[in-house]
Amino acid sequence: MNKVTLWSIISSLAGFLFGFDTVVISGAEQTIQKLWNLSEGMHGFAIASALYGTVLGSFFGGWPTERFGRKKTLFWIGAIYLVSALGSAFAPDVMTFTIARFLGGIGIGVSTVVAPMYISEIAPPEKRGRLAGMFQFNIVFGILMAFLSNALLGKIGEDAWRWMLGVVAVPSAIYMVMSLLLPESPRWLISRRQDRSGAIAVLKQMTPDASPAEIEATADSIASHSTAGHAKGAFWSARLKVPILLAFLIAFFNQLSGINAILYFAPRIFEMTGLGKEAALLQSVGIGVTNLVFTFVGLWLIDRLGRRTLLYIGSFGYIASLGMVAWAFFSGNYSIVPVCIFAFIAAHAIGQGAVIWVFIAEIFPNEHRGTGQSLGSFTHWIFAALLTTFFPKMVDRFHPGWVFAFFAGMMVLQLVWVRFMMPETKGVPLEELEGKLLR
Repeated sequence: MNKVTLWSIISSLAGFLFGFDTVVISGAEQTIQKLWNLSEGMHGFAIASALYGTVLGSFFGGWPTERFGRKKTLFWIGAIYLVSALGSAFAPDVMTFTIARFLGGIGIGVSTVVAPMYISEIAPPEKRGRLAGMFQFNIVFGILMAFLSNALLGKIGEDAWRWMLGVVAVPSAIYMVMSLLLPESPRWLISRRQDRSGAIAVLKQMTPDASPAEIEATADSIASHSTAGHAKGAFWSARLKVPILLAFLIAFFNQLSGINAILYFAPRIFEMTGLGKEAALLQSVGIGVTNLVFTFVGLWLIDRLGRRTLLYIGSFGYIASLGMVAWAFFSGNYSIVPVCIFAFIAAHAIGQGAVIWVFIAEIFPNEHRGTGQSLGSFTHWIFAALLTTFFPKMVDRFHPGWVFAFFAGMMVLQLVWVRFMMPETKGVPLEELEGKLLR
């Protein structure tokens, strides 16, 4: 294993904490509602508190990433997760619980900014999709481990929910230690610290077979694009209108598929079809397995077929699976719902799941990558927070068939966007993408 792959794996483990912490709540949410006698509105707010934290973390995540560097930011993400896990597990009341979950959400939001960006900056162009995509792989691996952990811990008594939420403290501590092994991004060293010698030292580790002249040429290219970018102005400008719009729309459509609502409320959705509580938890484990398997497929394909092709495949899969779920609820054929939900998860894993964080990390120039990643992450998480907050009310006040039909309709719009607006970024060096996307 070369050093770039090792560094990519370590930094992408922030995704494992993201996935585990985000979905572990699905096994505890109904118990928490009963324990503190929460109304539907308060329950939705408490469960979505982590997502509101991600909105704040993603909005401001570009600042520590650019100010203090990628490496230090990754380390402190682990510390935030650790405090959040312990706070959630020992919470004596709903307010303490909500604050602890909100803090964990901040860590999640920042991780979606810095981890994909760091990997995209150290990875060679021909492997960038696979390596940056490991962040998504670790997200779904964390999701699977959360579902499995919930199923195993669900039988240990009335305080099982505290164990479900507290167990993430262990991988958080391990991740903090491992992040100390990472070097700083050479693109950040040059563009933000003007530390050419430090960047060259990292570039030599990244490409040990490259000649000194090739290393110097790479550093020159990074420096020239960074200098040109600083000279051309601010982030919110006509020059960046294309990547800004692309980042917003891919994140918008990601959440309007309903993915976070389904992940957060999977046991509840399965219970709506007549499954018992334990069977619903086991079906949720099936979601995690499906997500993991098809994420492997997506990562295998992303540098072969490209980002745009994967979103085509995912869009058709979304439309078919969500349409069938809507039909099942309208017709009463509930037996097909678990299979259709698994198909939906597979479509997401191959399409949006594999592409979103890679794509956003690719489309902005070096000097604006942190802010651009924050924009995409902020858009993703604000819609995730809103959807998770209102989903319980949606299925309570509207027929579930209409809810899933709405998600299917949004995926038709995504298909139109992919067809007419989305560019292909496969295999193109980051500095060359500037010429293709900037105006």
